[in-house]
Amino acid sequence: MRHRVAHRKLGRVTEHRISLLRNQATALIRHERIQTTVPKAQELRPFVERLITVAKRGLSDGPETVKALHARRLVLQDLADKTVVSKLFDTIAPRFEARKGGYTRLLRVGVRKGDAAPVAQIELVGSEYNPNLEQGTDEAPAPKATGVRGRLQAAASRLRGGSGKKSDSPGGGAKQPAVPRKRAAKKSQSGG
Repeated sequence: MRHRVAHRKLGRVTEHRISLLRNQATALIRHERIQTTVPKAQELRPFVERLITVAKRGLSDGPETVKALHARRLVLQDLADKTVVSKLFDTIAPRFEARKGGYTRLLRVGVRKGDAAPVAQIELVGSEYNPNLEQGTDEAPAPKATGVRGRLQAAASRLRGGSGKKSDSPGGGAKQPAVPRKRAAKKSQSGG
């Protein structure tokens, strides 16, 4: 029986599972968002949040103290990439300095095509996705959505490929131009 056993095994032996979590944590900190299955994302969340907490604790007295060095070495036990660790200590940990927890957000995306596994996107809070930044356009960012519902709607529209902006139409999204159907075109050509 598995009473009071804390974590999932994810179908892997211990060494492989730890390696998987370390690799996914490295990718999440590097890119600030990754897409994976829901159970893996749920196991990754406390792993990454613990790393961010250790990094915050190291920055509490200043970056040049013994405490900061010890925290950096503790994080380096789990993350092998020194550039990712420096990003964690230089940009991510100061961003969450006033936050007491909940550094990650898990958004369920849908199912994977091959095996219908539930897929989720895990991202760091405060690294909201802006598709215009990837394309290099100089369009102004969308106004921030207020409330939980507005943030969830904006995140869902970003995942669907929308810009996250609200339009004046009652449906909330931009209307797509009507595309004539091939079947209707064929009937009109055949005369019946």
